[in-house]
Amino acid sequence: MEIDILDFIEQCRDLAKQALGKHAGEPASGGFARWVHVALHCFRLGDGHSYRETPNRLKFVMPST
Repeated sequence: MEIDILDFIEQCRDLAKQALGKHAGEPASGGFARWVHVALHCFRLGDGHSYRETPNRLKFVMPST
């Protein structure tokens, strides 16, 4: 079964917020909330690509408006 990438990221976000609790919205390194780092890591693992490929893949998944 194929899953929509945005649905996958939302699921990762929700799980990260549950796991991190009140600390989910606190900024981590790079100034992003902690849940963002977890969701991006899930995206990377789910798609099976390297850290260096992640920004390029996100450009194709989420085009700028």
